[in-house]
Amino acid sequence: MKLLLAGIALILIVETNAQWHNFPREAAQGARDMWRAYSDMREANWKNSDKYFHARGNYDAAQRGAGGRWAAEVISNGREWIQERTGHGAEDSAADQRANQWGRDGNDPNHFRPAGLPEKY
Repeated sequence: MKLLLAGIALILIVETNAQWHNFPREAAQGARDMWRAYSDMREANWKNSDKYFHARGNYDAAQRGAGGRWAAEVISNGREWIQERTGHGAEDSAADQRANQWGRDGNDPNHFRPAGLPEKY
C-alpha cells in the first residue's frame, strides 16, 4: 500500500513539474509568433531590419515555454537551411542564426532594432 501511494505521489509530482501536456499548445503559439514577426517584417519593408524580426520572433516564441522554443528553433533552422540551398549567402545565414539564438535565449530583440523603425513593430 505504501509503495502504491508513493508511486501515485511520484506520478503527480512529475506530471505537475513536466507539464508535457502544454508542449503542443506552446508550439502552436510559438509558430504563430514566428509568423507574426515574418508578416511584420514584410509589412515594414525596412532596410536592415531582418535581424530584429528574427530575434523578435524567436524571443516571442521562446517566451511561450519549451514548445514555443522548440517551434522557433525548428522554423528558424528550416528557413536558414532552405535559404542556404537556394544560394543565399552563408554569412547572412550565420548572422540570422545569431539573431535567432539571441532571441531564443531571452535577450532583448531591440538590440538588433534599426534606427527609425516605426514603434508599431
